[in-house]
Amino acid sequence: MNRFILKYPWILKKLYPKRLSRISSEKTLYLSFDDGPIPEVTPWVLEQLEKYTAKATFFCIGDNVRKHPEVFHQIEAKGHAIGNHTFNHLDGWKTSTSDYLENFRKAENIIQSQLQNLFTSEEKLFRPPYGKIKNKQASEITKLGYKIVMWDVITGDFDAKYDEEKCLKNAKKQIRPGSIVVFHDSLKAEKNLKYALPRLLEEYTKKGWKFKAIY
Repeated sequence: MNRFILKYPWILKKLYPKRLSRISSEKTLYLSFDDGPIPEVTPWVLEQLEKYTAKATFFCIGDNVRKHPEVFHQIEAKGHAIGNHTFNHLDGWKTSTSDYLENFRKAENIIQSQLQNLFTSEEKLFRPPYGKIKNKQASEITKLGYKIVMWDVITGDFDAKYDEEKCLKNAKKQIRPGSIVVFHDSLKAEKNLKYALPRLLEEYTKKGWKFKAIY
């Protein structure tokens, strides 16, 4: 993740105003989890969400869905929204449009083949890894009926230079009603995630906030 984007997440809204980065909503947060599903972390995330009757959105790596279909099925069975995050976490700025779209389609084919249609999302969702996607790539994906989802709060849970408390503080100082918050259900983020997520869920639940999926 580019450190400039991490420090100044609002720059994405300025650069790409047509992409979804926040949803106007009173006392509601839209938690999202990138880079899973993996058995080491994703089931724990699902347990934390269930404790607070919270729904979230999981942007899944196609190759992880292929390797861990049973974990993917848990996400769907719990009623969370699911989005495409490419097959193997491509940086759109460093990838040709044709290769990027092929990778996107590969991920989508795997995701669709594993969906059990327990819940039907009104939206087809895509999040570009690192937030990096060329306008041509975005245009082609949008034409296929996908909403490109960015964020306005990025926790930095993946960043080795962030300790657990800094990760939580970083999220809280950015949060506004309707914020789309980025966590990662990955091994890289596990330490910070396991500290920050339950504390954020507990604090904002006590404040009367709701946690919803992007549908």
